Amino acid sequence: MRTPEPALGESRAAISARQIAKAGLIAALYAVLTVFVPVPQYGGVQFRVAEAMTVLPFLFPEAIFGLTVGCFIANLFSPFLLDCVIGTSATLLAALWTSRMKNPLLAPMPPVVCNAVIVGAEIAWFAAQDGENFLRAWLFNGVTVGFGELLACYALGLLLLRTLSRVTSHKG
Repeated sequence: MRTPEPALGESRAAISARQIAKAGLIAALYAVLTVFVPVPQYGGVQFRVAEAMTVLPFLFPEAIFGLTVGCFIANLFSPFLLDCVIGTSATLLAALWTSRMKNPLLAPMPPVVCNAVIVGAEIAWFAAQDGENFLRAWLFNGVTVGFGELLACYALGLLLLRTLSRVTSHKG
C-alpha cells in the first residue's frame, strides 16, 4: 500500500535541528582542517587530514551534506578553478556511496576510489590536456591522490569510525 503524499508545506522526513547542527559542525571542521593544517591539500600529491571524516556517512546521514559543504568551502582555496565543482562532486558521490556500505571496514573505500579517479583526472586535465600525456598524468595523479586518500581514510578514518561507533553505542 502506498503512503499518501505529504500536505503542502510538509515533508516526508523532518530534519531535526540536531542533524542540521551536526552537518554544520562537520562542514566547518572539514573546511578548517583542510585550509589550516600545514600539509599539501591540493595538487597531485596531497594529504587531507579532513578526508578521515569521509567515513562519517556510514554512521550519520547528515554527514553527506556536511562533507559536501565543507569540501566546497575548502576548495574555494584550491589553485584549480574547477575544484569547487569537480572535487566537491567527488566528495558528494563518495559520501553517498559510503552511506550505503554495510561493513565498516569498507566505509573508507568510496572516498579513496572517487578521489583517485575523479580528482586524479581533474589534476591531469590541468597538467596535460592532450590524449597521451593526459592518460599518463591521470594514472600518476590517480595513484598519488589515491595513496594520500588511502592513508587519511583507512589510517585516520577507521580510527575515527571505531571511536565514534563506541561513543554512540554507549549513549543508548
